[in-house]
Amino acid sequence: MKIALIGFGAMARYVVDQLANGRIEIAAIIVPEYQIAPLCDELGKRFNFVTGAVEAGNGVDLFVDCAGHGALLQHGVQILRAGHDLLTVSIGALADAALLEELDRAAAVGGGSIRLVSGAIGALDALRAGRIGTLQAVRYIGRKPPQGWVGSQAEQVLDLGALAGAAQVHFRGTAREAALQYPKNANVAAAVALAGIGFDNTQVELLADPSVSRNIHEIEAEGDFGSFRFSIEGNPLPSNPRTSSLAAMSVIASINQYAERIKF
Repeated sequence: MKIALIGFGAMARYVVDQLANGRIEIAAIIVPEYQIAPLCDELGKRFNFVTGAVEAGNGVDLFVDCAGHGALLQHGVQILRAGHDLLTVSIGALADAALLEELDRAAAVGGGSIRLVSGAIGALDALRAGRIGTLQAVRYIGRKPPQGWVGSQAEQVLDLGALAGAAQVHFRGTAREAALQYPKNANVAAAVALAGIGFDNTQVELLADPSVSRNIHEIEAEGDFGSFRFSIEGNPLPSNPRTSSLAAMSVIASINQYAERIKF
């Protein structure tokens, strides 16, 4: 099987390392033009760096977006309209209803599909099953150390550098509001929303907590199935403290699942 990666940051490099010497070939890596020369200097001719999906070639079975919301916006429609399947970590971008509709139309025209990576959270299979009945309520709570919110909207609400003592809430609202206000931090909230009762019915609470050293994600759900509460404490990738190890691992798991004949 041949794949093309979009982006070559910490997550994409992890994917490359994990796929080395396997049965999945990396046919191309899509990056902005200004990055190609430095990457070729660093890595020589090991990879085929290109600037767009067309250059990646028609032989690609699966495009894998590891680059963030802007890359999905730039390349997603073209990839789907050309009939390719697209795997993406940029789930928060789908809070933009116009983009979601455009991607859906492109997939309908081309015959491909867009597949969402579970990322840094689990229990999404339980949410998907639970919505076959009725889900009365779904709530996502995201808790990070204060430095984990640097560069986000949280800085407009809290003095992150001076925060001490009890955890402080800096956002309460819907998953759509969270994804639009925190585009670099809300992929998990968006994944929970899409697996469950949607962006506008999923409630989100985001906290800066000086007492924790890991990112903590919690889901609470109630419905005809009963109720559950799921919590996970995530470690970052050693190469980049802002990238979740589990999110990177979930990309590999999704690629492998795509290639397998017996799928879980």
